[in-house]
Amino acid sequence: MYYYGFLRAEIWVAAFETVLSHNMLLKLKRTPGIYLVGFMAAGKSTVGRLLADELGWHFSDLDEDIEAAHGASIAEIFDQQGEEEFRRIEHEHVRKRIREIERGKPMVLALGGGAFAQEMNRGLLIESGVPIWLDCSLERVRDRLNGSSDRPLARDSEKLAELYEERRTAYAQADYRIAIECDDPAEIVAAILKLPIF
Repeated sequence: MYYYGFLRAEIWVAAFETVLSHNMLLKLKRTPGIYLVGFMAAGKSTVGRLLADELGWHFSDLDEDIEAAHGASIAEIFDQQGEEEFRRIEHEHVRKRIREIERGKPMVLALGGGAFAQEMNRGLLIESGVPIWLDCSLERVRDRLNGSSDRPLARDSEKLAELYEERRTAYAQADYRIAIECDDPAEIVAAILKLPIF
């Protein structure tokens, strides 16, 4: 009787996973957007470009969108207009890309480190595609940044660590998490392609 109950539980879990996978496929068909989220220097842009090439989809980097539209770097916008105004601008660009995806343009979108941490963006992104968290350790982030001054929120080492911890709760709300344990973007793309969403 115990064995029968165990089998039933296994069958139920398998069925539940199949339903989840089917729903995710439908979600991706309806709004073909894959959103790479995670902390700065997690490799979202590099991985995103490779993933888009593999899928034959369009690729967009949200920070690059903003810089092109405003003729200024992210650091300049932060310094001259403040973080609140930058977040407003960022939200507008998130909405613009989602509208394109909803009109049937398949896209891999790499988000800035703080975009998914903003509730107004997070809700839209979760509803309109598949967010994937590239979870990179703080140690690896520090190595990759290596004293970079073009990221306004990375200038203070202590605040960087606090910000890293603060944002993890938001990132954890993504549909999937990929642990970044190497510096080979092709390996990370391969891990994403194994997710049950295609």
